[in-house]
Amino acid sequence: MLTDHLLSLITFLPLVGMVLILLIPKDRLGAIRWTAAAATGVTLALSCWLWFGPFDAAIGGIQLRESAPWIPAFNIHYTMGVDGLSLPLVFLSALIHFVAVFASWNIKKQAKGYFALLMLLEVGVNGVFLALDFFLFYVFWEIMLLPMYFLIGIWGGERREYAAIKFFLYTLAGSVLMLVALVAIWLKSGGMSGGTFDLLVLQEMARNWAADPSTFLGMKFTTWIFWFLFIGFAIKIPVFPFHTWLPDAHVQAPTPISVILAGILLKLGAYGMLRINFPLAPDAFHHFAYALAVLGAINIVYGAYVAMGQTDFKRMVAYSSVSHMGYFLLGAAAWTFTGLNGATLQLFTHGTSSAMLFLIVGVVYDRLHHRNLNDFGGLGKRMPYYMGLSIVGMFAALGLPGLSGFISEAMTLMGSYQVYPVLVIVSTLGILMTAAFLLYAIQRVFLGPLPEKYESVPDINGREAFCMIPFAFLCVLVGVLPSLILDKMGPTLELLRDQLAAVVGG
Repeated sequence: MLTDHLLSLITFLPLVGMVLILLIPKDRLGAIRWTAAAATGVTLALSCWLWFGPFDAAIGGIQLRESAPWIPAFNIHYTMGVDGLSLPLVFLSALIHFVAVFASWNIKKQAKGYFALLMLLEVGVNGVFLALDFFLFYVFWEIMLLPMYFLIGIWGGERREYAAIKFFLYTLAGSVLMLVALVAIWLKSGGMSGGTFDLLVLQEMARNWAADPSTFLGMKFTTWIFWFLFIGFAIKIPVFPFHTWLPDAHVQAPTPISVILAGILLKLGAYGMLRINFPLAPDAFHHFAYALAVLGAINIVYGAYVAMGQTDFKRMVAYSSVSHMGYFLLGAAAWTFTGLNGATLQLFTHGTSSAMLFLIVGVVYDRLHHRNLNDFGGLGKRMPYYMGLSIVGMFAALGLPGLSGFISEAMTLMGSYQVYPVLVIVSTLGILMTAAFLLYAIQRVFLGPLPEKYESVPDINGREAFCMIPFAFLCVLVGVLPSLILDKMGPTLELLRDQLAAVVGG
């Protein structure tokens, strides 16, 4: 049956697309584009089928598991599976990569290499969300690194080399720490005498590790692996103070790559924390949860504060992502059912709104060839359809009631208030500042007198609208019916909470 290998198809169909693209002559630009569109489109269709078909929302555990020996000498398996945590992110990844292909329609410079790397990037992202073997997870995690490096470094802006190298070094540093933790966990689980990389088995073993009082250099084993894994994943989110690569990468990356980076790549770090970091070191997570909550609050307030001072439209949106990802860390650190649901929903809602915001920036940059907020004005008169779609995306990011950002942020803050009331009160400053810089951006871009030099600027075209409308639709749909996502995630998140409670109590 097709469902027996559905997860593998979702993961590797873009790889088939990449191979086909490499076989197409480089001068056949249309064939290259449509091959990429077909590969990502079929992947999106399969992810939709997974959502509405074989996936059972009532089951909290892993479903549609696929497993086969890969490197038997080290007990490494090709193991894939999906649950309520990974399902929404797999769908979001498929949607964003599909839209990114059409957002890349005007890419002509070395288009064959560009679209091939885009396909490889999707393989890595989907693989991370579906892998249940830690070694396999790490392989997919590393697969993402090189495509993104080249996509920024070759097709980016004037300082693309600097931004690409900075992204590479930060991410590589996190990967090295993750690799050290991976090897240590394998050795702790038995090494050559029966060690395993199976994440579900390791989660059971972690209960014994948490109870082991022995230390190395003054810290327990679980404390060591917690911080090694946390830093590795925190760089990807990014968590303050590991965030400085993100604004440079966003500003220099081409628009479709910024869409992928903000829409789904930042979510990989958060997913890694929930899937690996916290379950494999539950006692350390419980002990340091307040420190994580403080970092989340810093992200929320600091990111919004810095965004207020930006005159570059794209850099402003980049810092808004730093702020919005802070909600995930705050809610996850609280580990209440409401906070955890809100934090995980925030991954999806921010993925849609941030992707839309970068498309908004890309549309106006393609026409005016600059991103200086102080040099816009009055564009709503010439671009009313663009203005309408932009306001939906900005208000969703702002957290307006009725749109997706509101429900995820409200649930996160309500759940976190039960545990960290002071930090939640501090974090509300970030909400006020987010409203301030987004409303100010709307004013500077769309309102006021129209400069004479913009009298002939055309409105949004069909291809650009095709890219933005799915995200606008989801911003409204999830804002009105958040249960569409929450019902899928709830049983899995409840299971995660119960697993932690079994180790640390409460």
